[in-house]
Amino acid sequence: MPTRILLEGRPGAGKTTLVRRLATLLRTRRAVGFTTEEIRYGGTRSGFALETLEGGHRAVLAHVDFPGPPRVGRYGVDLDVMEQFALPPLMSAAADPVPGDLVLIDELGRMELACTAFQDTVRCLFESDIDIVATVHAHRDPFTDALKQRPDITLLQVTRANRDTLPDDLAARLEKP
Repeated sequence: MPTRILLEGRPGAGKTTLVRRLATLLRTRRAVGFTTEEIRYGGTRSGFALETLEGGHRAVLAHVDFPGPPRVGRYGVDLDVMEQFALPPLMSAAADPVPGDLVLIDELGRMELACTAFQDTVRCLFESDIDIVATVHAHRDPFTDALKQRPDITLLQVTRANRDTLPDDLAARLEKP
C-alpha cells in the first residue's frame, strides 16, 4: 500500500523548508513535484514562486501585480505556471508510476487548487500506486478536507517545535526497504 502523508501547518510553520530538506535527504528515491516560496520586496510579501524539484524550473505563480482571474486574496494567480511546470511531472507520475519515486507537493493550497487540472491530477495521484508527501494549509477547504479524511492518509502537524526533526524522521521512514 502506498504511503500517503499530509503535512498540515499554519503559514510560517516551516512546511516548505521541511519539504525541501526532505528532498535533499532522500538517497534511494527520486522526488518529483514542486515547492513554492514567498517573493518579498522591501520586506513585504508580494507574491509566490513555484520551483520544480527536478530541473529547478522556477516561475512566478502569484503576484500582487497579476490581474487574475483567479485571485486569491490580494494575489493574481498565473494558472499557466501550474500547467507548464507543476503538472507535467505529476501527470507523468500518476500515469506511469516508477517504483521508488516519491511525489512531493508543496502545497495543496488555494493558489494551486485554483487550477482545476491540478485538482484532477492530485486525485489521480492519490488513486495511483505512488508514495506522496504533500503540505496542506490548516484552514478548512472541501478538497483538502476530503483528502485528510481518507483512511490511507497519515496527517502530521508541522509546528515550530517539530519542523527541524520531521525531515530526518520522514526520510528514514520513506527510505525503509
